[in-house]
Amino acid sequence: MHILQNRIFIFILVIILLSYHQYLCEVNLDLILKHCRFETSRSSGPGGQHVNKTESKVAIYFKIDASELTGEQKQRVKEKYSNKINTEGELYLQSMASRSQLSNKEAVILKMQTLIHSVLVPPKKRKKTRPTKASIMQRLESKRKQSEKKKNRK
Repeated sequence: MHILQNRIFIFILVIILLSYHQYLCEVNLDLILKHCRFETSRSSGPGGQHVNKTESKVAIYFKIDASELTGEQKQRVKEKYSNKINTEGELYLQSMASRSQLSNKEAVILKMQTLIHSVLVPPKKRKKTRPTKASIMQRLESKRKQSEKKKNRK
Protein backbone atom coordinates (compact mmCIF):
# COMPACT_ATOMS: atom_id res chain seq x y z
CA MET A 1 0.00 0.00 0.00
CA HIS A 2 2.85 2.36 0.88
CA ILE A 3 4.56 1.80 -2.49
CA LEU A 4 1.30 2.49 -4.30
CA GLN A 5 0.86 5.78 -2.42
CA ASN A 6 4.40 6.83 -3.37
CA ARG A 7 3.79 6.03 -7.04
CA ILE A 8 0.51 7.97 -7.00
CA PHE A 9 2.26 10.93 -5.35
CA ILE A 10 5.06 10.87 -7.96
CA PHE A 11 2.49 10.66 -10.76
CA ILE A 12 0.57 13.65 -9.38
CA LEU A 13 3.82 15.59 -8.93
CA VAL A 14 4.78 14.93 -12.56
CA ILE A 15 1.37 16.14 -13.74
CA ILE A 16 1.68 19.32 -11.69
CA LEU A 17 5.20 19.98 -12.95
CA LEU A 18 4.15 19.42 -16.54
CA SER A 19 1.29 21.88 -16.11
CA TYR A 20 3.83 24.49 -15.04
CA HIS A 21 5.89 23.78 -18.15
CA GLN A 22 4.32 26.67 -20.06
CA TYR A 23 5.56 29.09 -17.39
CA LEU A 24 9.01 27.51 -17.34
CA CYS A 25 9.59 28.20 -21.02
CA GLU A 26 10.73 31.72 -20.05
CA VAL A 27 13.74 30.23 -18.30
CA ASN A 28 16.33 29.32 -20.92
CA LEU A 29 17.42 25.77 -20.18
CA ASP A 30 20.77 26.19 -21.92
CA LEU A 31 21.71 29.09 -19.65
CA ILE A 32 20.94 26.99 -16.58
CA LEU A 33 22.75 23.87 -17.76
CA LYS A 34 25.83 25.87 -18.79
CA HIS A 35 26.55 26.55 -15.11
CA CYS A 36 25.56 23.13 -13.77
CA ARG A 37 27.40 19.95 -13.03
CA PHE A 38 25.84 16.54 -12.48
CA GLU A 39 26.84 13.72 -10.15
CA THR A 40 25.41 10.23 -10.00
CA SER A 41 25.46 7.79 -7.12
CA ARG A 42 23.67 4.72 -5.89
CA SER A 43 20.11 5.43 -4.88
CA SER A 44 18.19 4.28 -1.84
CA GLY A 45 14.92 4.56 -3.75
CA PRO A 46 12.86 1.91 -5.57
CA GLY A 47 14.52 -0.90 -7.49
CA GLY A 48 15.17 -3.86 -5.19
CA GLN A 49 18.52 -5.57 -5.77
CA HIS A 50 18.93 -3.52 -8.94
CA VAL A 51 19.56 -0.48 -6.72
CA ASN A 52 22.75 -2.01 -5.35
CA LYS A 53 24.33 -2.25 -8.81
CA THR A 54 23.39 0.94 -10.67
CA GLU A 55 23.92 4.62 -10.05
CA SER A 56 20.40 5.94 -10.55
CA LYS A 57 20.45 8.89 -8.12
CA VAL A 58 21.25 12.19 -9.86
CA ALA A 59 22.45 15.36 -8.11
CA ILE A 60 22.76 18.75 -9.79
CA TYR A 61 24.95 21.64 -8.65
CA PHE A 62 24.16 25.13 -10.00
CA LYS A 63 26.91 27.77 -9.68
CA ILE A 64 24.93 30.83 -8.59
CA ASP A 65 27.69 33.44 -8.82
CA ALA A 66 28.85 32.31 -12.29
CA SER A 67 25.34 32.42 -13.77
CA GLU A 68 23.79 35.18 -15.89
CA LEU A 69 21.23 36.06 -13.22
CA THR A 70 21.15 39.68 -12.10
CA GLY A 71 22.56 40.64 -8.72
CA GLU A 72 19.07 40.99 -7.25
CA GLN A 73 18.03 37.56 -8.54
CA LYS A 74 21.21 35.95 -7.18
CA GLN A 75 20.49 37.53 -3.80
CA ARG A 76 16.93 36.18 -3.87
CA VAL A 77 18.22 32.67 -4.66
CA LYS A 78 20.65 32.87 -1.73
CA GLU A 79 17.97 34.10 0.67
CA LYS A 80 15.13 31.84 -0.45
CA TYR A 81 17.13 28.61 -0.84
CA SER A 82 19.91 29.09 1.73
CA ASN A 83 19.31 25.57 3.08
CA LYS A 84 20.02 24.09 -0.40
CA ILE A 85 23.31 25.97 -0.96
CA ASN A 86 26.60 24.24 -0.13
CA THR A 87 29.85 25.83 1.11
CA GLU A 88 31.09 26.44 -2.47
CA GLY A 89 28.01 28.59 -3.14
CA GLU A 90 26.28 26.04 -5.38
CA LEU A 91 22.57 25.32 -5.32
CA TYR A 92 22.19 21.55 -4.74
CA LEU A 93 19.23 19.40 -5.78
CA GLN A 94 18.84 15.64 -6.17
CA SER A 95 16.38 13.11 -7.51
CA MET A 96 16.11 9.39 -6.84
CA ALA A 97 12.41 8.85 -7.42
CA SER A 98 12.85 6.51 -10.36
CA ARG A 99 14.92 3.43 -11.17
CA SER A 100 16.15 5.14 -14.32
CA GLN A 101 19.08 7.55 -14.22
CA LEU A 102 17.73 9.36 -17.28
CA SER A 103 14.30 10.02 -15.78
CA ASN A 104 15.95 11.16 -12.52
CA LYS A 105 18.14 13.54 -14.51
CA GLU A 106 15.10 14.96 -16.30
CA ALA A 107 13.29 15.33 -12.97
CA VAL A 108 16.19 17.15 -11.31
CA ILE A 109 16.58 19.50 -14.30
CA LEU A 110 12.86 20.29 -14.11
CA LYS A 111 13.19 20.95 -10.36
CA MET A 112 16.13 23.29 -10.97
CA GLN A 113 14.27 25.08 -13.73
CA THR A 114 11.27 25.53 -11.41
CA LEU A 115 13.43 26.95 -8.63
CA ILE A 116 15.21 29.38 -10.95
CA HIS A 117 11.88 30.46 -12.43
CA SER A 118 10.44 31.14 -8.98
CA VAL A 119 13.31 33.56 -8.38
CA LEU A 120 12.89 35.31 -11.73
CA VAL A 121 9.32 36.26 -10.88
CA PRO A 122 9.60 39.31 -8.61
CA PRO A 123 7.62 39.12 -5.36
CA LYS A 124 4.34 41.00 -5.26
CA LYS A 125 4.12 44.14 -3.17
CA ARG A 126 1.79 43.79 -0.21
CA LYS A 127 -1.17 46.12 -0.17
CA LYS A 128 -1.91 47.44 3.28
CA THR A 129 -5.47 46.71 4.34
CA ARG A 130 -7.48 47.65 7.37
CA PRO A 131 -9.95 45.41 9.15
CA THR A 132 -13.57 46.12 8.25
CA LYS A 133 -15.84 47.81 10.74
CA ALA A 134 -17.93 44.65 11.03
CA SER A 135 -14.87 42.51 11.87
CA ILE A 136 -13.80 45.02 14.55
CA MET A 137 -17.28 44.96 16.07
CA GLN A 138 -17.36 41.15 15.96
CA ARG A 139 -13.99 40.93 17.73
CA LEU A 140 -15.07 43.37 20.45
CA GLU A 141 -18.37 41.53 20.92
CA SER A 142 -16.60 38.18 21.35
CA LYS A 143 -14.23 39.77 23.87
CA ARG A 144 -17.20 41.18 25.78
CA LYS A 145 -18.92 37.77 25.86
CA GLN A 146 -15.72 36.10 27.07
CA SER A 147 -15.33 38.63 29.88
CA GLU A 148 -18.99 38.10 30.88
CA LYS A 149 -18.33 34.34 31.11
CA LYS A 150 -15.37 34.89 33.37
CA LYS A 151 -17.25 37.36 35.58
CA ASN A 152 -20.10 34.87 36.07
CA ARG A 153 -17.67 32.21 37.32
CA LYS A 154 -17.03 34.11 40.53
